[in-house]
Amino acid sequence: MTVDGIIYNATIATFDEQVSAPYGMIENAFLAWRDKKIVAVGDNIDMQAFNAKYELDAHGKLITPGFVDCHTHLVYGGDRAKEFEFRLQGKSYQAIANEGGGIMSTVNASRSTSEDNLYNIAISRIKRLQQSGVTSLEIKSGYGLNFESEVKLLRVIQRIKQDSPLNIIATCLAAHAVPKDFSGTKDDYIQWVCEELLPEIKQLGLADAVDIFCESIAFSQQHAQQLFSAATSLGLPIKGHVEQLSQSQGTDIVCQYNGLSADHLEYADEHQVKKMKVSGVIPVLLPGAYYYLNEKQKPPIQYIRKYNLPVAIATDLNPGSSPIFSILTAANMACVLFGLTPEEALKGITINGAKALRLNSKGVIQKNSDADFILWPITNPCELVYETPAVLPNKTWIAGHQQEI
Repeated sequence: MTVDGIIYNATIATFDEQVSAPYGMIENAFLAWRDKKIVAVGDNIDMQAFNAKYELDAHGKLITPGFVDCHTHLVYGGDRAKEFEFRLQGKSYQAIANEGGGIMSTVNASRSTSEDNLYNIAISRIKRLQQSGVTSLEIKSGYGLNFESEVKLLRVIQRIKQDSPLNIIATCLAAHAVPKDFSGTKDDYIQWVCEELLPEIKQLGLADAVDIFCESIAFSQQHAQQLFSAATSLGLPIKGHVEQLSQSQGTDIVCQYNGLSADHLEYADEHQVKKMKVSGVIPVLLPGAYYYLNEKQKPPIQYIRKYNLPVAIATDLNPGSSPIFSILTAANMACVLFGLTPEEALKGITINGAKALRLNSKGVIQKNSDADFILWPITNPCELVYETPAVLPNKTWIAGHQQEI
């Protein structure tokens, strides 16, 4: 068989659940790809059946799937460095938000930044994520909070989709906060999102999913139910920022609507983890926000393990609570702060990160998966999260094409 490329003499961490070794490891191995797909993975001895246009000897170095960052807010204007200083002086995240900072500060900056400038800034942020191995990512809106600005942010994401080699998922997070200039209650705002904004965004083809910040300082479980009902009727998958700062019962509503993922989860309990298992909702841990907000309540890792849920890890890249530009730093934090093993953390940014976005052909190296993979200058996968962010990719391929980063 003629293929586009072969890499051989490699140590491959496939993260294929059918491979029993830790990390799905295959040593002295090769992989071959054609037409954007991996067509074979196996022992070097088996590669003789292929005729390749491109060949590379890996000299025993590590290959992993491209990383999946399944939760980011990277399209925004301005920064919140001053708020970082305020928090270190003793102010809480909630207090800053109540005083007009927090999300609303970024909303004001994003509204006043042109679409072209937002696009250019976002592209530079994506390049920094690529440097840590990201080949697929989700990007949320949520810093517009009126029709014109939410559409502007989602248009920026669509432009990134068209121009970037990365696989991009666009999520509408208009239910992030009620803007100060909205003349109505939270109930009125959610009704506006459901009845006016979402149908138009669906018609324009600007979003792949819908999200909500379900929390005491944001929206209630009743609001989440209303939003998810509207999104589902439009054929849009749902997900939620839930149980981050308190027990909001948002996880229960995400599970009720068989959502893609429940994200944060610091205050989730065993009953909610069981619901996630039954409904197929993927838990997404965001250790960057836990770290930056100096939180004390850890996600229920013991229950996630007890019920054998596939756990995802993401950067939560945003200007206020998680200005982190390295998925490997997030994986390291998940190990140090939450007690995940290196293998659990790396699964969280590969196969399980892909599951959180229902990207079934991403985050794994196996026959018929997408040819998104990375060659690293190491042999042990643990080094990726142990010595972070010192390890950078040697080469990256997306859809079988080598990338310039």
